[in-house]
This record gives sequence, C-alpha cells and structure tokens, in this order.
Amino acid sequence: MGCCEATNPNLEGVVSEAADLKWDRRTALKSLVGMAGIIAVSAGGPRVSAAATKLRLAFCGQLLCVVPYEVTRARGHFAAEDLDVALVYTRGGNAAMQALVGGAVEYAGTSFDVALQAFANGAPIRRFASTGRLPLFALAGSPKRAGEIKSVKDLQGKTVGISALGNADHALLQFLLERAGADPKKVRYAAIGTNVFDALRLGHVDAAMVQEPALTLTVQAGGRELVNFMEIEQARKHLGGAYEFMGVSVRAKERDQRLAEMRRLAAALKKGLADTKFISPDEVIGALPKALVAGGDTAQLKSIIARYRDSLYPDTVSIDVAAAERVLKSQEVAQVMPPGKVDLKALLDTAALGA
Repeated sequence: MGCCEATNPNLEGVVSEAADLKWDRRTALKSLVGMAGIIAVSAGGPRVSAAATKLRLAFCGQLLCVVPYEVTRARGHFAAEDLDVALVYTRGGNAAMQALVGGAVEYAGTSFDVALQAFANGAPIRRFASTGRLPLFALAGSPKRAGEIKSVKDLQGKTVGISALGNADHALLQFLLERAGADPKKVRYAAIGTNVFDALRLGHVDAAMVQEPALTLTVQAGGRELVNFMEIEQARKHLGGAYEFMGVSVRAKERDQRLAEMRRLAAALKKGLADTKFISPDEVIGALPKALVAGGDTAQLKSIIARYRDSLYPDTVSIDVAAAERVLKSQEVAQVMPPGKVDLKALLDTAALGA
C-alpha cells in the first residue's frame, strides 16, 4: 500500500466527481467513469492542438504528488510536446496501477512501493521516469515524551503509531530503525489508521509516522521532529540518500512502440519539475484544480510548498537506481517483500530516457 492509501484513504482534500474540472468524456471518462477508484479528470491545458496525442495518466491524488503534474499541464509543457494529457485522479496509487494494468490508461504515476508490489505480483510494467525522490512522511515524538525521546534509538521499548502493518510508513520506519542501529523487534507498532495525529498529540503513542500539516502541528504542541523524510539532507543522513517515491510506469508490452511518446512525456515533466521549484508558491497553487485547494488553509499550503519543494522534487526525471534500491530494501526489512522477489533491472527502464 502506498503513501496516499496509508494516510488518506478517503481522499480528504482530493478532487471529487463534482469538482469544477474540464471533463473529457470523449476520451478519458468514457472508459474510466465506471471503474472503482476513479475520481475525476483534469484535462487539456493552454495551447493544446487538436492534433495533439491524447494520453491518460492515472495517479494517486495526494496533493504533494499531484503538484508537478498539474504545474506541467497548466504551464503548457505537455502542449509544447504536442501531448493532450488527461490527469486521472484515483483513490490511491493501487487504483492508478490497476487502471494501467487493466488497459484503461496509458500511464500511471504512483509511489515506488506500489510499483514494486504490483511487479512482484506479476504486473507487466516498466518504470521509466521519476517525479518525486522522498516519501511524504516524518517521524515525530509525542509532546508528552519530548524530553525522553530525542533520537531514533530511543524508540526501543516505546510505542510508535503507524497507519497499518505493512503499509509504506511501517516499512520505512523499520528501515530507519535498522539503519540507526535500533532493533525493530523491540519497538511496539500501533496500527491506528489515519487519525495518527490525535493519538500522538494526546500521548496515546510515544511517537508516530506523520505527514504535513500534522508534523508542524505536533511541533507547535511541544512534540519533537525526530526525522523528517521530506528534507533531502535528513534523508541522506538517516536513509543514505534519496528514497524513490513518485514516478511514471507504462505497460511493458507497449514500451517500444511508445518510446518516443514516453520521452516527450518525460521532457514535459522535467520542465514542470523545474517550474515547481522556481515559480512562486502562489503560482504553484494557481496551477492546481480549484477543488483540490478549496476550503483548505492556503497560507499553510504555501508554507509547505516553499519549505519542501527543493527536497521533494528531483532536478531530472531519470530514475535514481540507488534510491529505488533503498525502497526495495525497506520492503524486505519489513518482510513485506521476500528477498530476491524483485529484479530491479527488469522493473526499472533506465534506458528509456537515454540514461
């Protein structure tokens, strides 16, 4: 299970079917609306020609994963590559991957752990581009344990809140514990679903894996930020480097015939990633569908984007194999993936973009 499912199964803050979006019923929705997990489609963009290649790219609707794709669309980079890309919002990465494997979309953007699990279970896919290099998690200590828990090793004998056993946050936590020299078996794991923040704030758990804005709120309440995986320097310190996260996959049997198209798609996303890092947070938010940010704390969102965008998003779309290996290792440490189950050389298509 990926990041979006682990922490946001109801897609709070994610586009709904009633969203004020451009719906392309002649292409994307005709085949997708009946599928479980499909929420909405954001299509078109400035200066899209009638002759542009029409594509459907399904992805998890977690907001920080969405940002580079919507920026790419809104800034006209898909159009510049003569692509008319319908961004298909789904209820998590698993639904996006199912849409790809089932033939409902041409591409899927998911967290890497979703791609690993799908490939291990026989899904014929190739991962060829990366749009996110860090997981959207942080490890925080409860305000009631701030003076007692100051490092990862201090978690031995303590209770740590996670969304569920085997989820992305659980696997990442065990990988972190092992790297820190702590025994993962000496930590108690409390699987408490999506309401991790309240359990942490109230001291029902000693520490927890959280996302933003829960991390900021925890620190404001007197808790301690132990490790923030959304900061690249902390990832290098605690994980050994980047940790492959969001990226794009294609059906393996279509790889060769779509290769030129894949390169155009990747070229557009590379420009979108650059824009995401350098345009103002106001412009980033302006590129997002209104339904995605409506009713939210815009000032808080600006702050989150400004703080994390340099770390979260890579400078290139080429896959970092070492970062992918860290994810696989975390899955093996957590016993989610049997050792040797996945050959990364078969899953990762590092040659697609000319790497």
